[in-house]
Amino acid sequence: MSGRALRALAGVSVLGAVHAALNMALLRRPPEEPPPVRRPVTVVLPVRNEERHVGACLATLLDQRGVPDLRIVVVDDGSTDGTAKAVREVPDPRVRLVTADPPPPGWLGKPHACATGVAAAAPGDDGVLVFVDADVRLFPDALAAAVAVLDRQGLDLVSPWPRPLAEGLAERLVQPLAPWLWATTLPVRLAERSRRPSLSAANGQFLVLTARGYARAGGHAAVRSEVVEDVALLRAVKRSGGLGGPIDGSRLAACRMYEGWAELREGYAKSLWQAVGGSPAASVAAAAALTAVWVAPPAAALRGSRVGLLGYAAGVASRAVVAARTGGRVWPDALVHPVSVLLLDVLMARSLRGRRRGTLTWRGRPLAAAPRPRWVTMDR
Repeated sequence: MSGRALRALAGVSVLGAVHAALNMALLRRPPEEPPPVRRPVTVVLPVRNEERHVGACLATLLDQRGVPDLRIVVVDDGSTDGTAKAVREVPDPRVRLVTADPPPPGWLGKPHACATGVAAAAPGDDGVLVFVDADVRLFPDALAAAVAVLDRQGLDLVSPWPRPLAEGLAERLVQPLAPWLWATTLPVRLAERSRRPSLSAANGQFLVLTARGYARAGGHAAVRSEVVEDVALLRAVKRSGGLGGPIDGSRLAACRMYEGWAELREGYAKSLWQAVGGSPAASVAAAAALTAVWVAPPAAALRGSRVGLLGYAAGVASRAVVAARTGGRVWPDALVHPVSVLLLDVLMARSLRGRRRGTLTWRGRPLAAAPRPRWVTMDR
């Protein structure tokens, strides 16, 4: 690599660190003492074989403060374990269990389950809709605080990013990359006020929307076939004239998204091809850019390059500042940031290969396969 190219890559890494630090300073923080919510709040909790998690998730939902008009619709999406039984054992009239039919042609499971829950709840135009995953644990003021940001800023959607819980080497290497990616590349305040769908980041683990904005965007029917339905829903909201984006959720919720390498590998395989790029060519380009900026300079640093060392230090700094702001583990995890990016490349290759072959599945269901694109294969 030429010295000029290395200086350019290290410079991009430095700019990324500065941008991440600015984003984390500007990321909206929910109020510590939110006011009571004066309108109905409907939580839709889609579940499929979540016997381990659904009880604990419901307990934290029912423990919410400042939400006097709260309804929780649990949508059993074809579970074959004791999920439904665990829900029925919750003795609270605010909880309602509904069973989703099999997804119709053209629908993926989660968007269909979410749409089923909204239809069952029939929220009014003045209400708030919340979508939560079963592995999320909300803190007592989570709903009231999220609604406070929604109302005070005049937004249609907020995505409080839960504090990431990661155990074991694979989780600690990969899981912090999700907030790091948007924090490093997306101008969060500009994106929040922009109606450009391309300026979107969201996390389906915890989404809060106005019922009016959700309906105007077409609801989950507008994203029925999207694997990354959370980002697609925000884009639909923006296309319909709404506003929204991620906010600090580290004091509102926590989530251990995948437990162990096997779950993590399969979970990222199903969606990474769409989450980073959205097409084979764009995904390959994104992976190449990430590797060039955050792996090439550290590799040069190992050969004694001071410029490479600067690029490596900037990458570590960006990872550290995002982890500190989002509630993740900072040290020593940030020091192995280049290894995290390389592991993301491995997961990307697996995701693209599965997409090309039409073999991607999730929770026992195949993901709809598009016609095979013509592109250079990565698995020669």
